Amino acid sequence: MFVRLVEFLSPGPDSTAELIQTLADAEHRELIEPESRVMLEGVIRMASMSAGDVMVAVRRMDMLDIDAPYEALLATVITTGHSRFPVFEDSRDNIIGILLAKDLLKLQRSPDLNLRTLLRAPFFVPESKGLNELLREFRAHRSHLAIAIDEFGKTAGLITIEDVLEEIVGEIEDEFDDDDGQSSIFTLADGSQRVAGDTLISDVNDAFQVQLPEEDFDTIGGLVAHELGRVPRRGEALELGGLRFVVMLARGGSVRWFKVTAVRHAADGVQQG
Repeated sequence: MFVRLVEFLSPGPDSTAELIQTLADAEHRELIEPESRVMLEGVIRMASMSAGDVMVAVRRMDMLDIDAPYEALLATVITTGHSRFPVFEDSRDNIIGILLAKDLLKLQRSPDLNLRTLLRAPFFVPESKGLNELLREFRAHRSHLAIAIDEFGKTAGLITIEDVLEEIVGEIEDEFDDDDGQSSIFTLADGSQRVAGDTLISDVNDAFQVQLPEEDFDTIGGLVAHELGRVPRRGEALELGGLRFVVMLARGGSVRWFKVTAVRHAADGVQQG
């Protein structure tokens, strides 16, 4: 369905603004719901984006070493919480396959099993590949993860089908950007606050009248990720210093937006909800 929608709404450069304005008019006339308009705008904007625009940069990729002991591999899988991992040999730039986390359990049952036999063939794409075409290729290859390669043939990053679809459903973030492009804190209809991951902790403290630590981290996204031990995933809820953080949008190895509400009890530390 998404592939057909993307192909149908792939405007030329001259018609993008016109299409977006048409959608805005349709919402104003109550012909479509706001959520539908946001998704369709995401499809339109996606037409001009490439894999390099949304990939997780290579330095942030969680990878497995083919020669690492089972205990080390299992620790990485548990710590990061991903379902798929690029596997490298000798150097991180030499990716030899993709390992599904569930397949790692086969090594526990059969310690003599060669890890290489469990690897899936990696799916490589140039980082310049358009997201429209990449979405079609994900479907054709029945793949959920691709390794982006730069112009010199080196690993540039990693992109998942979820990252591509996030561009469709996640474009609502643009409506909350300041005119100067710097994100901040916004009040939502239900009284909660929408807080960008790069918001300064000091600004969060001022807005919510709390005392989150500012010594070791500058941004709220960095603090929450540190307390949790990894980058939170979309939909995860955490409590910290009397505030409840729900991840609304995560992309590129960082949280873009939190939904933040005050909790009745002051909680020191983080609790996963």
